[in-house]
Amino acid sequence: MRRSERKALDPDLGMLTARLLFQVQRELTAALPERGHADLRPKHGAILAHLDAEGTRATELARLSGQHKQAIGLLVDELVELGYVRREADPADRRAKLVVPTERGLAEMRASDAVLEQVERRCAEAIGAEEFAAFKRTLRRLVYDRPVG
Repeated sequence: MRRSERKALDPDLGMLTARLLFQVQRELTAALPERGHADLRPKHGAILAHLDAEGTRATELARLSGQHKQAIGLLVDELVELGYVRREADPADRRAKLVVPTERGLAEMRASDAVLEQVERRCAEAIGAEEFAAFKRTLRRLVYDRPVG
């Protein structure tokens, strides 16, 4: 059996998780322009998915997203330019900076949360709420308790 045939019949973990990620990204990418956010790209999710309303340090965004701090800095620069975030001094440590969502950023965060709730609801309906909850628990364990590599 050819490798491509074997992978089609029994995709590996990387293929399955990538497909799931790309499906979620496609849905967000399609839904966000309808909600006034046509200028965002999937890569911006590394910031916006982890951003708190009161702001988050770039080092924390890097840790949460699994991205390098330099990559996060470039993404923050783009989001500042697009009007989704601003940099402010961290009141807990004036030497540090927080990445803080603007009103536009907060609106995007609410919109993407709503889209993701719809996606999760459809998944739960497709396989059953109990099975979907178990899937998420297992995925969390694999991602956070026993990281690959």
